[in-house]
Amino acid sequence: MEYFLDVVLPIPLERLFTYKITQEEADFLQPGMRVAVPFGKSKIYTALAYQIHSNAPMAYEAKEIYQILDEQPLVNAIQLKHWQWMAQYYMCTLGEVVRSALPSAFLLESETLVMPNKDAQIDEMQLGDDEFLVYEALQHQSALKISEVSDIVDKKNVLKLINGLVHKGVVLQKEELYEQYKPKLVRYVKLSETYEDEAQLEQLLNELTRAPKQSQVVLSLFQIGAKTKKPIPITDLEKESGSSRAVIKALIDKEVLKEYHIQTDRVNFDGQSEESQHMLLNEHQTKALETIQAGFLEGKPVLLHGVTSSGKTEVYVKLIQQCLEEGKQALYLLPEIALTSQLINRLRHYFGDKVSVYHSKYSIHERVEVWNNVVANAEKAQIVIGARSSLFLPFSNLGLVVVDEEHESSFKQFDPAPRYHARDAAVVLASLHGSHIVLGSATPSIESMDNAKKRKYGYASIQYRYGNVLMPDISLVDIKEATRKKRMKGHFSEVLLKAISETLEEGEQVILFQNRRGFAPVVECTTCGHVAQCPNCDVSLTYHQRRNQLRCHYCGYHMALQQACLACGSATLDNKGFGTEQIQEELSHLFPDVAVGRMDLDTTRGKYAYEKIISAFENQEMDILVGTQMVTKGLDFRNVSLVGIMNADSMLNFPDYRAHERSFQMLTQVAGRAGRTQKRGKVLIQTYNPYHQILQQVTTNDYGKMFSEQYYEREQFKYPPLVRIVKITLKDRDFNKLNEAASWLAGSLRNVLGQDILGPEYPPVARIRRDYLKNILVKIPRQQSLVQTKNSIKRIEKSFNAISKYKSVRLVYNVDHI
Repeated sequence: MEYFLDVVLPIPLERLFTYKITQEEADFLQPGMRVAVPFGKSKIYTALAYQIHSNAPMAYEAKEIYQILDEQPLVNAIQLKHWQWMAQYYMCTLGEVVRSALPSAFLLESETLVMPNKDAQIDEMQLGDDEFLVYEALQHQSALKISEVSDIVDKKNVLKLINGLVHKGVVLQKEELYEQYKPKLVRYVKLSETYEDEAQLEQLLNELTRAPKQSQVVLSLFQIGAKTKKPIPITDLEKESGSSRAVIKALIDKEVLKEYHIQTDRVNFDGQSEESQHMLLNEHQTKALETIQAGFLEGKPVLLHGVTSSGKTEVYVKLIQQCLEEGKQALYLLPEIALTSQLINRLRHYFGDKVSVYHSKYSIHERVEVWNNVVANAEKAQIVIGARSSLFLPFSNLGLVVVDEEHESSFKQFDPAPRYHARDAAVVLASLHGSHIVLGSATPSIESMDNAKKRKYGYASIQYRYGNVLMPDISLVDIKEATRKKRMKGHFSEVLLKAISETLEEGEQVILFQNRRGFAPVVECTTCGHVAQCPNCDVSLTYHQRRNQLRCHYCGYHMALQQACLACGSATLDNKGFGTEQIQEELSHLFPDVAVGRMDLDTTRGKYAYEKIISAFENQEMDILVGTQMVTKGLDFRNVSLVGIMNADSMLNFPDYRAHERSFQMLTQVAGRAGRTQKRGKVLIQTYNPYHQILQQVTTNDYGKMFSEQYYEREQFKYPPLVRIVKITLKDRDFNKLNEAASWLAGSLRNVLGQDILGPEYPPVARIRRDYLKNILVKIPRQQSLVQTKNSIKRIEKSFNAISKYKSVRLVYNVDHI
């Protein structure tokens, strides 16, 4: 009897691929193990074993697998089920989900190695220039990678060249799999066994009197050993003895000390934790906790609606504590990496080293370690805090999922596929595990609130701030009037400047929010009106003063700031608009003695950049923090009493049905950073239109009114949560072909699905990275079957792909687009 294995390849293929296996392999393999398989002409991929059967594939001859890479499954059955749901719901392939879910160190790929053919007789005169360069390099090296050959001949595509050399017998090719994960080994030292005898040790110390530095190292070794009773790392010994590595090496060479390695985790927590049992909740938190537990008993997800600074985190801590007491794992999802650093400290304060962290700023090795700890259900991975990717971890015993700031659009993945929403995927994950899930926010999304009102979710609320601190006093500043009367200093109104001065005099801190990075979004010639544009995208270039560059925020194209207009040569260039950089500069002129920090994408590139900025602000090394939406997310600064919003209108007037909801959420969240201790905080919102309904609702903190108005509008115009939306984006470099293809696709969709199709229409930025874009929106009413509609769209896509003219047009699906 023959055995076959279906595998999931980490590439966008609609179907699973089938390979031939022996009976021994069939007995050993389990779904979720990794196998190396040949695919294509000579490429080797790491694939996931999916199922074993005895049906040979009809369309092709099944190849044999290359090798089995795991002893135990790396991915469990619930994960595979969840990933399959994700692929189906978000209209992508299972391979794309696997590619996104597994840390790249687990997905080995072949690297072609080029090696010299030592047996061949080679006539150097027969080789071309490039061929000779490669041949000469191989005389000095045992093997070259494709990328290295590329560098040697200074050409991008070298496969033809290498094939030529293989054909002439000059080189041999070898496919080799690389394991990218390397465990971290720490060097330790101990005294050699020879000197464990006291007489020998005495003799050694006498000998070392002539070498005081070496003597000091040995004495330090005893001191540390007596203190810690643990293995001693070389770094600690070096620090304690005040000597250099060379002295320690000399002792190792003399065989006085012995060196050895121990494998350790890269992420460790040192410190004592306070028991979370001792934490006391106030009456409002206790009531919310009881309501949440009642919702859990009904088996529903629960929405926790607590105003900013009401102490939602303490409620989560109590829930996590109960989850751990039951011996289960907890997952704590956050929208932004910026938030994790503050929260990790708080959770570690209560739970010590049971907390693991997982997000994209962590190195690939650190992520592999967290993955392995979760698979092993290790003590140090009982609680996982992470951004949206931590949903993919191999939980076997999940008891609680917390989705904090559930309204955040950062929970939605945009590129690459799967374009999933972490909040919705977490609800499905919790139901697959049979675990509890709580969604928390001060400004819940319209969808979640709608689910709570329809009793699909449980609902708990905390209406008062912790310690009965007053909600901040929110005022609107009319800058239209101030600009007309020339009462603005740069982008600051008199009211805001006065408030900043008063706050700084009292020794308190200020947060200023402007949702645009860089110095100025537009640099315009005042003579001819020309604005520098990105050659790859349909946007103007943003001026970044620190680098003296014009940059595109879509594709990364940049050029030096020109001294004169590129169109007419005039030197009269003027900046229009303003970003965080410009505010920072204006502040340094207005308040020369004040430390001003900035938190945006440009200043938080490094792994620890977030933590450095946040801890510097917490320790009051900065007086004013200027930032983009990063500063709005649940951060807790005790000494901030003033929050200034530089311009609220840019968010309100955005071409998107969620603009008003999002503005309300963002303004309320940023206002919530003010006055989190006894003194009442102050929030100033600068706007050209102070009578706008959303701004009025923010000042009165009236979430209910905002919800009912937005819900009514969405009923009128058929938008979520009353309908579901699938956004289809078409991309191509040829403008005319794209238009034609989009019209054909929209026409076909209308024929099959009726009139609830909007578009095709150009998005606000109609060309990105040289690709023209066009969108079609498919609205699916609640009573219509989602699965059947998606199947219809997929069938139309097959017909679309069959048209040879539209071969190059790419289709991108975004289900529940935000």
